[in-house]
Amino acid sequence: MDLISKFDPWCSTLCTCPPKLTLNPYTGCDHACVYCYAASYIPKFFQCRPKKDIISKLKREAVKLKGELISIANSSDPYPNIEIKTGLTRQCLEILSQNNCKIQIITKSTILKRDIDLLKKIPSMVSLTITSIDENVANLLEPRAPLPKERLKIIEMLIEEGVPTSARIDPIIPYINDNPEELIKTLASIGVKHITSSTYKVKPDNWRRFNTAMSKTAEKLKPLYFEKGEKMGGYTYLPRDLRLKLMKTIAALAKKNGIQFGTCRENLSQLNTALCDGSWLIPHRQR
Repeated sequence: MDLISKFDPWCSTLCTCPPKLTLNPYTGCDHACVYCYAASYIPKFFQCRPKKDIISKLKREAVKLKGELISIANSSDPYPNIEIKTGLTRQCLEILSQNNCKIQIITKSTILKRDIDLLKKIPSMVSLTITSIDENVANLLEPRAPLPKERLKIIEMLIEEGVPTSARIDPIIPYINDNPEELIKTLASIGVKHITSSTYKVKPDNWRRFNTAMSKTAEKLKPLYFEKGEKMGGYTYLPRDLRLKLMKTIAALAKKNGIQFGTCRENLSQLNTALCDGSWLIPHRQR
């Protein structure tokens, strides 16, 4: 298949996600997040454009599926601003639902509100990213994404409508969002049952963006990454002991608030209390 492929993030042995397939209706993303990893391998990434002939191709590929879990999307947000006009992601959901697939949506967008009616009818879950409850921080890290309070409203709405929803507090960056106690309390209060989290991993291009957006913090982070950090899979990680400390903090806050926890691509799977991507939340089909 061309559009739908096995989820295999850079052939990383550190990935603890369950077996699943992935689909990206668009190439690129318009959130312009400074920490974005996909921009390092997809040209003109922040100029979002639809995949060519996606609907006709998906119809041909979907008939070959046998109820697999389809993750939408892992290299771009499935709800860019142009989705309001094109409706491509909704059309993809309709096609996949007709072929008995389970659906995982990964997004920062509030546009998915439009598709709650459809998600309620199929085995699905949403994983929505909120890196910080602080709007100033969010504006610096994710300049074109919806505000945190808007994303929290969508999470609350999804849960009220019966669509299982996980929160991604990802990435965690020292000195910026490394103790999200207020955010996790808020997530628990609106019914979130799972949190996924991992640390910021440096690539040359995302470091340049980060240094431009938050130069003072970048100066403090430089020795942690470039003197004490670890090279793994083409990325520069924080030192393992610091990563462990950060993820333990999130795991402890999750446990305190009755939320399951998962971290991925950190080599710290011993901290996981549930499947790292939150897909375990998808309800089983009624027979």
